[in-house]
Amino acid sequence: MQRKINFNAGPSELPPEVLHEASKAVRKYNNTGLSILELPHRSKDFLDIIEESKGLIRELCGIGAEYEVLWLHGGGRMQFCMIPMNFLPEGGTAGYIDSGHWANEALVYATSYGNAVALASSKDDNYSHLPVWPATQPKGLAYVHFTTNNTIAGTQWHTIPKSKAPLIADMSSDIFSQKHDYSKYSMFYAAAQKNLGVAGVGLAVIHKDMLKHVAREMPPMLSYKAQVKEDSILNTSNVFGVYVSLLMLRWIKERGIDTIEAENKQKAKLLYDAIDSSSVFTAHVKEKAHRSLMNVCFTANTPELEKLFLALCEDRDITGIKGHRSVGGFRASIYNAVPLESVERLVELMTGFKG
Repeated sequence: MQRKINFNAGPSELPPEVLHEASKAVRKYNNTGLSILELPHRSKDFLDIIEESKGLIRELCGIGAEYEVLWLHGGGRMQFCMIPMNFLPEGGTAGYIDSGHWANEALVYATSYGNAVALASSKDDNYSHLPVWPATQPKGLAYVHFTTNNTIAGTQWHTIPKSKAPLIADMSSDIFSQKHDYSKYSMFYAAAQKNLGVAGVGLAVIHKDMLKHVAREMPPMLSYKAQVKEDSILNTSNVFGVYVSLLMLRWIKERGIDTIEAENKQKAKLLYDAIDSSSVFTAHVKEKAHRSLMNVCFTANTPELEKLFLALCEDRDITGIKGHRSVGGFRASIYNAVPLESVERLVELMTGFKG
């Protein structure tokens, strides 16, 4: 069966090479006589997967042993809970930058565990631009949390903002998409179903100094220290999810971050240029410096035109293009694995579309 052109925001497209290797492992993993789906999570084979993945993450991020690397359950929302549980002490305050739906979710979750405040927000403008990063911050913040790329509204921080408090970044949708100084963070994390693997596994990378400031006692499953002690296998791990993430890390290393960044910029420019020159389509984010390289959000002149264009896309085997309900219109998620040819096909349809 011919594969569709896939612009889904997540779970998103995987490279053919990764799908091929993953499918082979489902039938038989290496010389174990077992499927990767049957592989014991405490076996040497899986420990080798964990160790190789940790090494690749440190290499790709340009960081060393001063950071702990964890594979955890629950995706991004679990991190929304674990971060304040571990790092927001009773009576303390954490700062959040409210730049999009998921950034706001992280803030709301944190209020269940302590005092979490929005230091800046663009919510009143439906997140159609990034908020102004606060020039000053309240003294004594436990940490400042921000989302590097906002999938629903299509905005992205292209430089790392400054913070006197420990800086925590949700990089679920743009990790490994461009050159980045990961050493600026006390912690960064990513749900895996966009640039990093498949749904059901999450990556958390935490500086050891941050782990010295755990706020409260908690069950081991929710404790970063306990997860570090058990090397991410405190309970039965998502073996397949971690393995696919390892395949993605190998693929990223082989292609190189410089090549990936250049292609991502090329894809985004091609699509934004088509939108900006169109008499039918309009970009959701007007401020070009705020536009995401990963999620391009746009609308058509009327709801009727949007329905017609969605139907045309489906007819041409283009899927995942419908925008989030809070923004409407369209969203093309052009993560690392989405080839330039897919964007060219979409632009060709857009250019010829008159309704």
